[in-house]
Amino acid sequence: MSIKKFIESVKLSLGLKKFEERGKRRSIKRLLAKLNSRKKILHNISKKRLNKAELKELIEEREIISLQIKKGEKILHRLDS
Repeated sequence: MSIKKFIESVKLSLGLKKFEERGKRRSIKRLLAKLNSRKKILHNISKKRLNKAELKELIEEREIISLQIKKGEKILHRLDS
């Protein structure tokens, strides 16, 4: 996945509209920080209050965020090399 496609997909999934892209490395670091904070928020949601459909959506969203974090770290590692 190219860097631009990754940034666009993360912006879309996080719902960011006014995201400035200055440098690739810096942008990816900021997006990874936002993804990690979103993952922590989703992890702390009380699962007892959710019905099965909501719980399924929560799990799917956490999996998607985890995959995006892995892709972002891989791209960042590639840029650092």
